[in-house]
Amino acid sequence: MSNENNMAQSFEITQKRSGNALIDAAQTREMSEVQASIVLAKRFPRDINDAINRILNACTRKELADCAVYQYARGGTDVTGPSIRLAEAIAQNWGNLTFGVRELEQRNGESTVEAFAWDMETNTRQVKVFQVPHKRDTKKGGYMLTDSRDIYEMVANQGARRLRACILGVIPGDVVDKAVAQCEATVVSKDGEVTPQKIQKLVDAFKKYGVTREMLVKFTQRSLESITPQLMARLVKIGNSLRDGMSTAEDWFDIEPETDKPRATASDLLNKNKKDPPKETPPPPPPPAEDDLPYDNPVVAVIPNDAAPTFDAP
Repeated sequence: MSNENNMAQSFEITQKRSGNALIDAAQTREMSEVQASIVLAKRFPRDINDAINRILNACTRKELADCAVYQYARGGTDVTGPSIRLAEAIAQNWGNLTFGVRELEQRNGESTVEAFAWDMETNTRQVKVFQVPHKRDTKKGGYMLTDSRDIYEMVANQGARRLRACILGVIPGDVVDKAVAQCEATVVSKDGEVTPQKIQKLVDAFKKYGVTREMLVKFTQRSLESITPQLMARLVKIGNSLRDGMSTAEDWFDIEPETDKPRATASDLLNKNKKDPPKETPPPPPPPAEDDLPYDNPVVAVIPNDAAPTFDAP
């Protein structure tokens, strides 16, 4: 018996040592990667002017400019700012910058997530650790998420907002302002002509959030065929805000919340039956007597439906 206990204890000790060895190896590898990144950043420092030029050149792409700026209402004023897509483009062209989102653990129906941005050259770092409950809120109440894909999308959506804040906390503010101004200029210059195709594409994009064409007309105070490029750019910013979850359609448009129809009660049904009594169907007319039938016509027997013979299919 003592030998079995000794073997079990030695097995547990071996497992703990192997687990600790894996953790130590992972920590050592991560530390080596960080040290290598710092060494490379010091050996090859960024050229600030070159980095700004790369960022501004990236902002001249229409695909990036269309989703680069969001807009939402707060306290009676419109708030605009760079989206997560623009923040990622700035970080990629700034250089010597490490950023990302990682899930630390899942426990008790929520995830602990960390978003970070680290400038290896200046050793400036922004880290945000937050909790993401596995729950989705709707107008009719919330419900827990059980599917792994839904949980991943929820964590990624919440993590993208914190990642944007981390990146913007590391990049100088004047660089971000220049990038936003360049994106707005790109949208206006390349969308100078408002075509019916662009208008239909805009209407289809807002339809996903329950916004109809009539709501867009009421918001712009003019027909969609006569909107200006500036109004088109503003609607694009609002669409980016809806997509990123920075605002809701109710913040911009007159959308009435969905209400469930009241269910009829038993008393309502009884009162309805009293008001509208069921109509009695008149009895069928009797068949004519045989004396009334002409002799030159054959006698046809009337067979009710319930007495009709049935045939089974072969």
